[in-house]
Amino acid sequence: MIKRISLAIIIILFSNILFAQFDFKTVAEESDFQATSRHEDVLQFIDKLKKASPYIAVENIATTNEGRDIPLLIIANPLPKTPADLVNDSRVVVYIQANIHSGEVEGKEASLMFVRDLLKDKNNYLFNDVILLVCPNLNADGNERISTQNRTNQNGPSGVGVRHNSLYLDLNRDAMKVESEEIRGVITNVLNRWDPSVIMDCHTTNGSYHQEPVTFTWTMNPNGDRSLINYMRDKMMPQVSTILKNKYNTLNCFYGEFINQNDYEQGWISYAAEPRYFSNYVGVRNRLGILNENYVYADYKSRVEGCYNLIQSLLDYSSKNKKEIKDLISLADQKMLTKGSNSAIADSFAITYKGQPTPEKVTILTYEAEPYTDQTGRERFRKTDIKKTVTVPYIADYYPVESIKYPYAYILGINDPKIIELLKIHGIQIEELKDSITLEVDQFEIEELKPAQRLNQGHYTNSLKGKYKKVKIHFEKGKYIIKTSQKLGNLAVYLLEPQTDDGLLLWNFFDRYLVPQWGRGYYAYPVYRINKPININTI
Repeated sequence: MIKRISLAIIIILFSNILFAQFDFKTVAEESDFQATSRHEDVLQFIDKLKKASPYIAVENIATTNEGRDIPLLIIANPLPKTPADLVNDSRVVVYIQANIHSGEVEGKEASLMFVRDLLKDKNNYLFNDVILLVCPNLNADGNERISTQNRTNQNGPSGVGVRHNSLYLDLNRDAMKVESEEIRGVITNVLNRWDPSVIMDCHTTNGSYHQEPVTFTWTMNPNGDRSLINYMRDKMMPQVSTILKNKYNTLNCFYGEFINQNDYEQGWISYAAEPRYFSNYVGVRNRLGILNENYVYADYKSRVEGCYNLIQSLLDYSSKNKKEIKDLISLADQKMLTKGSNSAIADSFAITYKGQPTPEKVTILTYEAEPYTDQTGRERFRKTDIKKTVTVPYIADYYPVESIKYPYAYILGINDPKIIELLKIHGIQIEELKDSITLEVDQFEIEELKPAQRLNQGHYTNSLKGKYKKVKIHFEKGKYIIKTSQKLGNLAVYLLEPQTDDGLLLWNFFDRYLVPQWGRGYYAYPVYRINKPININTI
């Protein structure tokens, strides 16, 4: 009897010691949800996590323009020493990214809290199935510009950072052009290095009025694998929503805004499908991308706790369905390895696309809104206290309007080091012609080229009109060729095809090669398309 009591006392004491190791809080918790963490606070919190548990490792994925290191947390039991250890690992890799816009701080606080609580129990069920990656403070420079004057419409905390980084780049518009060290680090040291299957990017809304503190949606660009998009639409996201509501008592809905506050029946729309947005970018890479948008008018504590519960719900789902997720992604990757060589594929890459209603309508707990005219004479809406439940079409299924046949390869007519470097950053496989060769190729002839009237991320982005024609061209040894039968073939086509809405031509990478110094007219676009498989000796 005495031995049993002694053993019980030892267990209790050990448990108290263990939990005392984790008896530290985030700035949000310490301040009773009145403040948010600075970068140094985040680093100190991570140091405490490392001292408290052997099941966390930390890598530096980038250094910002102002010299701040951006940590990536790897949480697992057992911990992989390197990504190479995951080749035969049955666990699914999940990546949570926060503070890409550093005025939108819930994900930063929630992810740190979640990692701490997960590490308290080395036998937590999630460790059997999940390897968790977390970047809690991606926009570290923007985070240090905390001010009460930022996001003044937001319901707490008392001050937050700014949207842009220190070079005034919006990191959530940088996935394709990769001009920031932060996004370069994410692509190189998270996506290419660890290859997570499930990726969630945490934000705060700026949109319509509703009662749900948490919203989220899935990757939508139609140039990702349709089976993955449909899987998220029809199974994964509805089940995560159910888990979040029923198991963790958190109201939620799919992200969007009303098309018309005067007429709810027009629908609820998620309007941004371009891959410059990070969650769509990972979809074009054939991974499961999730955009989390926490409701700006909910109180700060509710937003943080809601985001915490969403992370938990997503990991619950991923844990239970890890094999299905990994199998679907593996199949999508396998299809890519032959896609460019399949001459039977018809028009299969979307140049333009449009949102359509999903098969199921969505229910939004909203408020009646009343119109008013602001100081500029523009009609706006403000919510009343009258609650209203609506079930409406969800415009979130993006399908092609204009498509092209998926090509076999592209040959670069110019050896531009900046373009080559960017393709390599993305992880796209590039080969060189081993011998000089004359080929019949498609050459795009520009008929009209116009810059945007307003700067966008420091660019007057291009729009163009033109058409392809078949020509014979002699290519010298050493010219670069990008074959599309590779895992990132969709991304390669998106970047190199001249008429896409987020390619390198749009973002001005080819400007110097398009217009002669004197006279009128245009040069041909210096990227040539090969439509059918041919034998080419490459290095």
